[in-house]
Amino acid sequence: MTQKSVKKLLIKAKKQVFSEIPGNNPSLFKGEGFDFVELREYQPGDDVKKIDWLITAKLQKPYVKLYREERELNVIVAAMLNGSTYFGTKRLKYETMAEIAAILGYAAIKNQDNFSYFLYADKEYDAIPPTKHMSAVQQCAERIAYFDPLGKRADFQGLVRRLFRIKRKSIIFILSDFFEEVDLKVLAKKHEVVAIIVRDRLEEEPLSLGYINLIDPQTKESLSVDLEGTTLQNYKKEQKRIDHRLFDMLKKSGVRFTKIYTDEEPFIKLLKLFGHR
Repeated sequence: MTQKSVKKLLIKAKKQVFSEIPGNNPSLFKGEGFDFVELREYQPGDDVKKIDWLITAKLQKPYVKLYREERELNVIVAAMLNGSTYFGTKRLKYETMAEIAAILGYAAIKNQDNFSYFLYADKEYDAIPPTKHMSAVQQCAERIAYFDPLGKRADFQGLVRRLFRIKRKSIIFILSDFFEEVDLKVLAKKHEVVAIIVRDRLEEEPLSLGYINLIDPQTKESLSVDLEGTTLQNYKKEQKRIDHRLFDMLKKSGVRFTKIYTDEEPFIKLLKLFGHR
């Protein structure tokens, strides 16, 4: 993407989040309120200094006090930028991911939540600690938009291990085309995980093009394919099988998800995901 295109993307995302979110909820995603102190049962890893000993003695269970800053959401965007994201008819998948990241980031900042991001492929390429600075959203979108995914494989196990090391319970948005095998069950037990599946329609409904040469964007190897007839039917059948297995895994893991195509408006799909009408 050009610098001008990224700037337009950021202006558009910021306007949508700060001007167009309907209703009284100030956030795209429904965060917890934080205008009061809350008591909750002690969990492993909590600071023992925050235990309310009076309530603990009365209820015979340890309880801790939660203050305003502890009730803020910790919003994380994790973008899987492997080679297959370098594809798209209207625009490339990783460019769509840049816009999605900007929307989520601005929504977090608007709600006075912490925002951070991870850029991953075969390894971690970039990350920032939680912040409330608006510049972090711009940095995230730019890093995704200017990233070169060609020749890079997806290491979902590495990404999941890295995200699992985050101590504070967070809402983690994983952006990927999800063509690779992934298991989010353990991660979803520790954090709230939301999967944003970014696809191009041509990937799921390819045209009958006959005998063509293709390049694998993850390995940069070329291959010849007869893209018609039985081959085309088998491809579509396999694609549906992969998605069925993916959706089943996400549902069983308690992971919310949505699919956003490169020719769609990400903001509208995200509103629907979080129950806005």
